[in-house]
Amino acid sequence: QVQLVESGGGLVQPGGSLRLSCTASGSILRRYAIGWYRQAPGREREGISCISADDDETIYGESVKGRFTISRDNDKNMVYLQMNNLEPEDTAVYYCSTLFTLICNSAMVVPQHNYWGQGTQVTVSS
Repeated sequence: QVQLVESGGGLVQPGGSLRLSCTASGSILRRYAIGWYRQAPGREREGISCISADDDETIYGESVKGRFTISRDNDKNMVYLQMNNLEPEDTAVYYCSTLFTLICNSAMVVPQHNYWGQGTQVTVSS
């Protein structure tokens, strides 16, 4: 089955930075658009960024635009999320996943499948 693994989270002060990584078994990360999603306590899971399979398109949620950067390295079977100028509102568990499409969904709809990793906790606090 498809298995994704997120890493790189941690505790950071407001204004700090973190770099999240996503990898998976097989070729899923190389073949499909990959999105980053997050879920804060008491809130629904939301899409925050996506990168297309051929790396010619990236999209971002309004709340993270200008602060987060998604990238991929297909040779290393990795997708990254560089997070700068972190805010307390960014505190959440972060996940990567895919809709099994080549291009991103402009609405960053949350996948309704079960292909999620354990997520990585990002906590932004003084």
